[in-house]
Amino acid sequence: MNRWLVIVLLVLGTVGGLHAQEPDSLRRDTIPKMADTLAVDTAGRQADETRRERRQRERREREAQEQKQTVFKDSARLALEAMSVRPWKQSLMVPGWGQITNGGWWWLKVPVIYGGFVGAVLVFEFNNRYYHDVLREAQYRINNNHAIPPNTKFPYLAAGSQATDRLVAAKDYYRRNRDLTVLVTVGWWGIQAVEAYVTSMLKHRWDIGDDLGFRISPTLLQQPPTSLTYQHSPYAIGLKVGFRF
Repeated sequence: MNRWLVIVLLVLGTVGGLHAQEPDSLRRDTIPKMADTLAVDTAGRQADETRRERRQRERREREAQEQKQTVFKDSARLALEAMSVRPWKQSLMVPGWGQITNGGWWWLKVPVIYGGFVGAVLVFEFNNRYYHDVLREAQYRINNNHAIPPNTKFPYLAAGSQATDRLVAAKDYYRRNRDLTVLVTVGWWGIQAVEAYVTSMLKHRWDIGDDLGFRISPTLLQQPPTSLTYQHSPYAIGLKVGFRF
């Protein structure tokens, strides 16, 4: 009886010892895993910080490179650029204003510019007037069985469908010319602004000069050696002709 009791106690003690050791073994196994996880997290965080620092460094290098490539203009250069830009803006606001600012042949350019505008207005008025006259005439004939109105402005056109068709074609012709006149006027406005810009660039950015043509001045010409006894000087008086382009 005592022997069986001792065996039972030994078995219970062994089982209890195993259960008591399991948490310890789990804790010992968990500690390395947690250490490995912390190491991985720390390495990842350090890698993230390294990439962020690298991006910041690259951005600083790029900004420094852009600053090196930036051209700093002095006040004289900025003043010349402003003088070359101002005329075409003035011509866009008021035609001829930029030409007056540029100087030179402005007294000839301004009348030509406004002459073009006056011609465009006259052509527009002519085509617009005939367009409305022909339109009213064609509408009257279509509504009254191609009959000629008593106060017609186009008596040379005979009555009938053929005359009405000619009026419709004439209406389209005058309307097309009127619309083209508007486009030509806008183009003429732009051309005079471009002319003001080109003249200002040639005047303030590139020195083309006003001294064009040829120049005559006295000079000494070296004579070829001869055997004549009366030649006392190797030079002779002459004229020098110079051309400038």
